[in-house]
Amino acid sequence: MSWQHSPNTHVVIGAMSVIPLPCIASIPFMHLFDSKLDLFVAAADAFCDAANQAIRDRGVFRVSLSGGSTPRGLYELLAERDLPWDQVQWFWGDERNVSAEHEESNQRMVRQALLDHLPSEKVHAFAVPTGAGQGDAETTAVVANQYETKLKTVFEGQSWPTWDLVLLGLGDDAHTASLFPETEALTNSDRWFVANWVPKFDAFRFTLTAPAINSGRRKLFLVSGENKRDALERAHSKQPSDPNAYPSQLIEDAEFFVTTDAVA
Repeated sequence: MSWQHSPNTHVVIGAMSVIPLPCIASIPFMHLFDSKLDLFVAAADAFCDAANQAIRDRGVFRVSLSGGSTPRGLYELLAERDLPWDQVQWFWGDERNVSAEHEESNQRMVRQALLDHLPSEKVHAFAVPTGAGQGDAETTAVVANQYETKLKTVFEGQSWPTWDLVLLGLGDDAHTASLFPETEALTNSDRWFVANWVPKFDAFRFTLTAPAINSGRRKLFLVSGENKRDALERAHSKQPSDPNAYPSQLIEDAEFFVTTDAVA
């Protein structure tokens, strides 16, 4: 990877020391870890710190969850942590257009890895109401509208949802949430949650829009694997900025928890 120097950029190695390091100029803070387990442990610590702070300050912790393969390890660790779970509200930043029991469902993955291991009476989860999945444009628009209405009820009176934490992944095509390259949702500046047609899958995906992610108090990317090297470089290159090709460029002021194999 070709790194550009930024005097204001620092990298955390493991969970202890902070040192200056030549880095992509548009990443203000990156945490590097030798293994996925190290990343998951540190991300779980960050999650719990954010939760405890939000609960102390506001009495509730609202988190937008990421799907995909990388976050599962984090969710499994969180199931072993001790938090006031009844003061946590769970939401999904994106979802596949499938039923809740489908093997590709983000809701199903989070339930299996985390929520099913918590006391059921303490779980306050707000999943995308996909129904049977595989709906057409009209049906998926209704689902997106229903979820957006739920979010606006929870965040009543707010211009955008003020998440306490937004968990994000980075695809090898530089997508995040279900904001994929060259798709309509990338230019949506007034909706919170939409059904986004993704030609590469010939399917709709449900997703928060970029403004509804950026409104979070803290945004945290989890990135691991050699296959993410090119995406990480392309997504945050300033030469030139092209969010239509690299959608994760739309996310502002995020932290990155990254395994070293993704940057070596």
